[in-house]
Amino acid sequence: MQTDTDVKNQAVKDQVQEKYGAAARQVRQTGGAACCTPAFTCCDPITANLYNEAEKSGLPANAVLASLGCGNPTALIELKPGETVLDLGSGGGIDVLLSAKRVGPTGKAYGLDMADDMLALARENQRQAGVENVEFLKGEIESIPLPDNSVDVVISNCVINLSADKARVLRETFRVLKPGGRFAVSDVVARGQVPELVRKSMALWVGCIAGALEEQEYTAKLAEAGFANISVEPTRVYDIEDARQFLESAGVDVDAIAPQAAGSLMSAFIRATKPAVPCCGLNCCGQ
Repeated sequence: MQTDTDVKNQAVKDQVQEKYGAAARQVRQTGGAACCTPAFTCCDPITANLYNEAEKSGLPANAVLASLGCGNPTALIELKPGETVLDLGSGGGIDVLLSAKRVGPTGKAYGLDMADDMLALARENQRQAGVENVEFLKGEIESIPLPDNSVDVVISNCVINLSADKARVLRETFRVLKPGGRFAVSDVVARGQVPELVRKSMALWVGCIAGALEEQEYTAKLAEAGFANISVEPTRVYDIEDARQFLESAGVDVDAIAPQAAGSLMSAFIRATKPAVPCCGLNCCGQ
């Protein structure tokens, strides 16, 4: 029997799948940036200027147009030749294709996405790029279709915060990582206890990446999943002034919430490792 939580979680998945599917269709059908689709009018400046020209060079245009992340995880983690990388919520495949270049022909990059339209776009981008060491998988990040201890690095670009069950995502991530494997994701994080009015108002603006965990809650969930060496590095703090026009058009009194909203939401690079050996006692994993 489905619980109320099950129903709510499924509703979130359906909404995310439809929104990102629409973005993929926008790119494939019109050649317009995914952020220009009505569901994503909130994205700029969150998704702007994340990749430099050298990174974009050689990639299919649609891989860049379909980027809807809040960071550039591949630029902030060292990937070694021969490693296996998994991108959670891979979208149009830009981070998978960049990872595949870095791990080289002896390595492999997996992309995982639940939206058929995004998978079709990503596979077409792979074909155009001529990259062979890539495989796009259909599935949900709460139930990763890979064996235990099978990947060296897990990356993600502002997708974990879309999940209604983040603790399960982190447990699954821990499961598929090899001992000593690295977790290196970009995500949106809340700083401190954000007042509900501010959270709701800011969520209107960052609706495409809403669902941010509070920073300490995020690190606690990682620790509960078994991770060690956890760190959160801010990469972009969102300014209420960036959202003024959007929020005012939605009927929000920006001046009233501005003092409480300052610095309340940020993009961050979140790192952690799976211990190389099983824990043998209290504090042995460095937590």
